[in-house]
Amino acid sequence: MKLAIIGTGYVGLVTGTCFAEMGNQVTCVDIDAGKIEKLRRGKLTIFEPGLELIFERNLREDRLHFTTQLAEAVTDSEVVFLALPTPKGGDGSADLSFVLGVAREIGKLIAAEENDAYKVIVNKSTVPVGTADLVRSVIEEAGLAAGERFDVVSNPEFLREGLAVDDFLKPERVVIGSSSSRAQAVMHNLYEPFVRNGNPILNMDERSSELTKYAANAFLATKITFMNEVANLCERVGANVEFVRHGIGTDSRIGKQFLYAGIGYGGSCFPKDVHALKRTAATYDYEFPVLDAVIRVNDRQHDALVSKVVSYFDGSLENRHFAVWGLAFKANTDDVRESPAHAVINALLAQGATITAFDPEAIETTRAVLGDTIAYAHDIYDALKDADALIVCTEWNEFRQPDFTRLKATLKQSAIFDGRNLFNPQTMAESGFDYFSIGRPQQFDVTTAPDGTRKKAHAERG
Repeated sequence: MKLAIIGTGYVGLVTGTCFAEMGNQVTCVDIDAGKIEKLRRGKLTIFEPGLELIFERNLREDRLHFTTQLAEAVTDSEVVFLALPTPKGGDGSADLSFVLGVAREIGKLIAAEENDAYKVIVNKSTVPVGTADLVRSVIEEAGLAAGERFDVVSNPEFLREGLAVDDFLKPERVVIGSSSSRAQAVMHNLYEPFVRNGNPILNMDERSSELTKYAANAFLATKITFMNEVANLCERVGANVEFVRHGIGTDSRIGKQFLYAGIGYGGSCFPKDVHALKRTAATYDYEFPVLDAVIRVNDRQHDALVSKVVSYFDGSLENRHFAVWGLAFKANTDDVRESPAHAVINALLAQGATITAFDPEAIETTRAVLGDTIAYAHDIYDALKDADALIVCTEWNEFRQPDFTRLKATLKQSAIFDGRNLFNPQTMAESGFDYFSIGRPQQFDVTTAPDGTRKKAHAERG
């Protein structure tokens, strides 16, 4: 099939490349000429594991094309995907100006075509309930009849940054929101190669599809936030959140995912989508107090680690210098949007501290946001020079087993503040570190670890 992908951000680029991988002819559009030129030259503009290989292959085999001209992409395409930004507005609602602006231009292009070719316009962006209706009405303003010349479909993405290629090529489910049997048939034909293992293509109305995406992200955000609350309580009562996590995660009704305590969720989806769902509820005069609590607790959780740092240094961070490992909102991405690491850094800077940070992929994306307010290191050990303590903010694998002897010898003080619970508190204590994590005792008197292995007991609790 001939496809147009409008927007070459994270979702658009992954979507376009993966559709090309299945043999489709894909043209991606963006108004950023510099980005388009870079993509044409075979240079990815995002970091996503596994994407580079299939991107280069489909570019080489002439199935993947890039342009700044909307008409060039839309005119010959059977399906047009809108993968455009829907940033959070001042009131928490999603800004639809990009989506509706492009929809208006698409309507003009379809109306100007000499033939009566039928097109499916697909909302791939995360959008509020009712957006498909808005897009349809905007396109109809060009004098087009929905159902004859075009249909609008809601097809939300469920991509996890760091695992997006696998998620797209082998989706757990595909959600198609459309009241048009004709559009449903087109979308089924397009997605059939991706679900040959039997995973479902779910048909529903447009509004249910739109709400499904928000509900999924808000629920996962709630699960993370609940576990962080449990972790905070663990610190008060002397329990270990790792044991609690195993204790509830093995319940099939709860599941093991999204139960890791830390310094809060971030990224381009969860914060924006929770706020947008809350705003949608308010629009329909419905109070959603659970979401209010999720937002409030997540904002507070960013301070959980900073308060430990301040307490350790007797209430003042003036003239203190810290090493920070991790800048991306999660591992395996360079995305720093709403990153908890940035929240921690800004809080430390506000209290007079200085920082040298390292991240395997997110240094340049951080530099674009924080500029020279912090220093940037070449590797994990370079970041430790002259640091009073180490602060871990992102769960990159390369942070999990550092040379602790070298780490201890380099730091001014043997203090580690671990916002992602990467290290074993017992090992840290035995190695002579002052170690602080989230929801776990500094040293704990257990004889059996969550994995069933025996461990030496410690009586002192943090």
